[in-house]
Amino acid sequence: MKYIDVDSWNRKRLFNHFMQLKDPYFGVVVPFDVTRAFEFSKENNVSFFVKYLHDCMKAINAVDNFRYRIIDDNVVDFEVIHSSATIAREDNTYGFSFINYSEDLEEFISSFNKEKQRIQNSDELYPPVNGQDCIHCSALPWFQFSGHKEPSSGNIESIPELAFSKFKKEGNQLIMNVSIHVNHALVDGYHVRQFVEKFQNNLNT
Repeated sequence: MKYIDVDSWNRKRLFNHFMQLKDPYFGVVVPFDVTRAFEFSKENNVSFFVKYLHDCMKAINAVDNFRYRIIDDNVVDFEVIHSSATIAREDNTYGFSFINYSEDLEEFISSFNKEKQRIQNSDELYPPVNGQDCIHCSALPWFQFSGHKEPSSGNIESIPELAFSKFKKEGNQLIMNVSIHVNHALVDGYHVRQFVEKFQNNLNT
C-alpha cells in the first residue's frame, strides 16, 4: 500500500469537489462480448463465472484509479486488489467471499473454490479476511438488466461495485451487461473506459 499525494495530484480539485457530495458514486451499465470466454470455460471445464471474474480482476488491477481507496481522508493505492464476490448457498442465501487475486487462472480458481466451500458449509455473512483492498461484486444470472443500483451505507465508501447480468445471444455473440459503480472522487469516465477496454480484451483471449 502506498499513499497518493493529493496536493500534487492532477485530480486534486476533482477529488476535493466530489468528496463534498453526499453520494459521490456514479454508475454505468456496459455490454461485454463474452462469447470467447464462455467457449473457453466449456472447453476447459472451468466455471464461466470464475473465468470472467478473473478477466475482470486482471483489468481492475491494471488500472491505477480502480486500485485507489479513501482511508482516513487519505488516498491510498493498494497495488493488489482482490475480489469480494457473493457466493450462493443451496437455501438461496449467500455469503461474502474474499478471493485472493492471482494473475494465474489456476491459482485464482483454487482460491475461489476454498471460499465457495467455506461459504457453503457455514452461515457466516462476512469472510474472516475482509478489507478495502477488494472490489464488491455479484452475479445476477437469472435476467439481463440495463440498469442497476447498489445499496449505500451513507458512510464514505470508495470500493468499486460491479454486478454481472445474464448473457443473451445477439447474432453470433453472447452479450453480458455489467454494472460498474465507482466513487467519482477517485475514478472518472476515462478510467472506466480503460477498465472496459482491458476487460473486453481479457475476455477475448
